[in-house]
Amino acid sequence: MNASTDLLQSGDGVMRCADAVMRAAGGVSVLLRIAAPAVSGDDAEQLGLATPEFQDMPLGPATFRQSGSVAKLLVSGSTVQVLVGSLGYDSADVLFETAVGVLIGDLLYKITNSIALQAMGTVYSYALTLVPPVR
Repeated sequence: MNASTDLLQSGDGVMRCADAVMRAAGGVSVLLRIAAPAVSGDDAEQLGLATPEFQDMPLGPATFRQSGSVAKLLVSGSTVQVLVGSLGYDSADVLFETAVGVLIGDLLYKITNSIALQAMGTVYSYALTLVPPVR
């Protein structure tokens, strides 16, 4: 075996290869909009009087296509893995289920489904089904 074969047989190699393909395919700038964490000790927050705040987290590299009323987004598994760990979510499924949506350009899309794409037991990407906002 050579070095390139060894790399592709490792989980890291699969993720790096998928990321490179998405970048080469003209990746788009995508942000995952999630609710900001609550502020402890804030009376207005505890009473439900505070205005909800949101965080926009980058989800790149990603590729996007839309056909009619359905849009598909392919996002990097390595980026999602970092977000899940740093934000303290149990899994990517929980992250996507609790997200407000995905911001592409100036449009906020609702996430209706997420599927983990795997190779050799490693999640290399997530395929998200999105619904565009009603204009």
